[in-house]
Amino acid sequence: MAQSSADLILIAYDGSENAQRAIRYAGHFLSAGRAIVVTAWEPLARQAARISGLSGVMQPGWVPDIQQEDAALTDAKAINDEGIRLAEAAGLQADGRCIETETTVWAAIVDAAEELDATIIVTGTRGSTGIRALLHSSVADQVLRHCHRPVLIVPPNEGN
Repeated sequence: MAQSSADLILIAYDGSENAQRAIRYAGHFLSAGRAIVVTAWEPLARQAARISGLSGVMQPGWVPDIQQEDAALTDAKAINDEGIRLAEAAGLQADGRCIETETTVWAAIVDAAEELDATIIVTGTRGSTGIRALLHSSVADQVLRHCHRPVLIVPPNEGN
């Protein structure tokens, strides 16, 4: 099968097996001048505030140590580095970027694609079906619905 050519591939990468599979498919079926592996992250203070708001329990204010890097960002960088290595192993010339989510992961991915002027977005999916899929739409589904760029969604392996 002939490969299609793209100027910039944006690969959404969260470290999951499905995201790893999406990178392998991108390397196999797409060629590009370059690929950007994007890992979305949310600061721990915002995660704590969101969780306490959902629980309905008032939580005391938590102020992270501004001298140290947010642990969520540290984790995101490690995940992103793994994604870059996988993309390079799949034959892509790859760079990485950790993007802070301000609302949702899908919105951060769509915004990054716009900012980078990505030719195509590649993402894996959870592969939820039935009621679960209706109740919890996936990040991939939301990217597809809200982005005005081509999106390659790689479903999970049948064994997953």
